[in-house]
Amino acid sequence: MKKEPPIIALNKVCKSFPLAIGGQQQVLFDVTFTVKSGEFVAIMGPSGSGKSTCMNIVGALDSATSGTYELYGKDITTMTDDELATIRNEYIGFVFQNFNLLPKRTILDNVMLPLMYRGLVMDDRIRRAREMLRLVGLEKFETYFPTQLSGGMKQRVAIARALAGNPKLILADEPTGALDSKMGNEILHFFKKLNKDMGITIIMITHEFEIAKYADRVIHIYDGRIVYDGPVPASENTLLKAEKGHKK
Repeated sequence: MKKEPPIIALNKVCKSFPLAIGGQQQVLFDVTFTVKSGEFVAIMGPSGSGKSTCMNIVGALDSATSGTYELYGKDITTMTDDELATIRNEYIGFVFQNFNLLPKRTILDNVMLPLMYRGLVMDDRIRRAREMLRLVGLEKFETYFPTQLSGGMKQRVAIARALAGNPKLILADEPTGALDSKMGNEILHFFKKLNKDMGITIIMITHEFEIAKYADRVIHIYDGRIVYDGPVPASENTLLKAEKGHKK
């Protein structure tokens, strides 16, 4: 039986940013990992660890300074901005901490937005958007505006929008950061359901171990390097020890 290749493969990825005073600041160092189809992975690390930079590269929002990144077998390391935009639209659904909904457009319009960029005709856009709103339990709110919804409902709209393009990968950036604990847990349980029932690959960025525990695997980044990559440990102490081991 032929082994299925990973959908994400980073190999020795480094990232540097120019400094105003001259020179470069390196924020990622030889980051190497793969993600298989159907995994639920948490990329975790403290503020300033480099996890957000890693997320931007995985999400084709930025490019590596060196190393390679293959997404579904395509090397996207040196693609142009326009090519990366196409990759994002075809392969990735995004869910952000602050929802990123258009406040003056209805919920239905917000969910339809990525379908417009795919060139779907209006009837197909409406049908698909309504299917996704039904999936997240908001089919009765399609004429509402984001300001009329609770935080948890806004995040469910964001999930519906992410799913509208039928992506095989969802990238969630601190998806519960703007929610209370009850709503946050509901959203995390929903991600778990999408992963288990629909086989959608999920990569979730977080700085909280309690959030990362909803995933099946943790990639822990510290000072721009991966210090742990494996099953979710029983205690956060395992990750803290990995950080201390890196300091040595």
